[in-house]
Amino acid sequence: MTMEGTYPWGDHRRFNSYNGYFQRQFGGRVQKISIDAGFSCPNRDGKISTGGCTFCSNAAFNPSYCKPEKSVRQQIEEGIGFHKRRYRRASQYLAYFQPYSNTYKPIEELKRIYGAALEVPEITGLVIGTRPDLIDEDILEMLVDIQKTHYVILEYGIESVYDATLKHVNRGHDFATAKHAIELTHSHGIPCGGHFIFGLPGETKAMLLDAADIISGLPLTTVKFHQLQIFKDTAMAKEYEAHREDFHLFALDEYIDFVIDFAERLNPDIVIERFAGEVPPRFLVSEPWMKLRYDAVLNRIEKRMEERDTFQGRLYRK
Repeated sequence: MTMEGTYPWGDHRRFNSYNGYFQRQFGGRVQKISIDAGFSCPNRDGKISTGGCTFCSNAAFNPSYCKPEKSVRQQIEEGIGFHKRRYRRASQYLAYFQPYSNTYKPIEELKRIYGAALEVPEITGLVIGTRPDLIDEDILEMLVDIQKTHYVILEYGIESVYDATLKHVNRGHDFATAKHAIELTHSHGIPCGGHFIFGLPGETKAMLLDAADIISGLPLTTVKFHQLQIFKDTAMAKEYEAHREDFHLFALDEYIDFVIDFAERLNPDIVIERFAGEVPPRFLVSEPWMKLRYDAVLNRIEKRMEERDTFQGRLYRK
């Protein structure tokens, strides 16, 4: 902590929080509005594979207003209406292109889709979720141009730093591809996020904690962590039913201590957007954590950090 009693990121929370990041960037609360613009994925349409990642179930994360048959503007307006009722303090919004691979169209079509979102006055910027093998110089230069007037962040699904795991889950790219995409994005001055899953088959706690050191060395702005959850009607659900002995699904208290151990080793400059995932229980084969909402899980994590008198980056070494 600093002499003023705050942590290196400038506030009193024991981790570099997403809310704090937005406060520093925008001076207040900013809410993401999910958009399904009808993108596909090369891991599903045959370019790489037709099976997709074994864990993938995008339907589990899509809000009810988020439907590709609606226009981008309609989804944003309905999303703003929804969030204004739920979060009255939000006055600025980010258009979050979430399901599947949101750079997987010709660049002129990307300009049209992103432009439709930016025409909505309340939209402050774009959050674009995609794969690290679907980025190139032309797309990045387009985003650099958008950055002149709006905030932009690219969020890559990385999932694991281990190639054997990525192959096992049929990810369709290796970790070197993810590392290159992150470094290329950073070189263009565009903020970059990474999504990771804790508990994929074959990965031990020791491996996952070692991953903190690898992730800390990447020029990431934000990270999002999810505990492994087994979704219905996925290839992983079939694997789980056939070979449960190959899976270790974290119990809640065990996970809380694990993610704190992980955060202690994580670069304090990296913003933690989420420590865990939350989906409606109806989508799950695996047992949900007592049906707790994410905010309740986060409260337990922060309380445990206080009990342990620890914070993000306490054990970080450059």
